[in-house]
Amino acid sequence: MKERRILSTAGKEALVRRVAGGERLAAVAKSSGVLRKSLYEWQAAYGAFGVSGLNRKRGPKPGGRASGGPAASASGPPDARPPDPGPPDDLAQAQARIAELERLVGRQQADLDFFRKALRSWDEKRRVSDAPICSPSSKK
Repeated sequence: MKERRILSTAGKEALVRRVAGGERLAAVAKSSGVLRKSLYEWQAAYGAFGVSGLNRKRGPKPGGRASGGPAASASGPPDARPPDPGPPDDLAQAQARIAELERLVGRQQADLDFFRKALRSWDEKRRVSDAPICSPSSKK
């Protein structure tokens, strides 16, 4: 197994700019020794958050649903955070947040569909098993 290589933010930005400049992503990944998946993730993060998106940590963020942090005590849904006044890329951050929420809604809809089908199937099996058993023939 290859040793994992950690790139600086400037190194990641240079690779993303090469891809944005027209080089094939696979060729950039191969020449730099980086996974294509990583380049795709960096490209998305760079597009959504700019250079600061290249150093974002993976995984759950502090103050999420389960922790009951400051986001949970605010009025409204736990994931609804007020927009922070900040850098000029607020529009990109808002669009990224909208996309994240749309993905969440999609996953929840898929879960609902799955459980509805499972419940219908379970009800159907229960009805069939509760049906009276008839003997195949009667005595004459």
